[in-house]
Amino acid sequence: MEAKKMREMSADELVQKRGELTEEIVHLRLKRATSGLENPMKVRQSKRELARLETILREKVLQSEEG
Repeated sequence: MEAKKMREMSADELVQKRGELTEEIVHLRLKRATSGLENPMKVRQSKRELARLETILREKVLQSEEG
């Protein structure tokens, strides 16, 4: 998901998406450790998307504190 689309989401939607991404990363790591993963880059992509989401969520929190 692009950062532009994430910025359009509400804080509640971002928190929900964060939970989904965290769960996805756990499952991908488990799958990679046990049976192998078709696309090993999927873990890296998911981690970057989670970091991007965390950054945008933090921006929203700081904006709400300011104004």
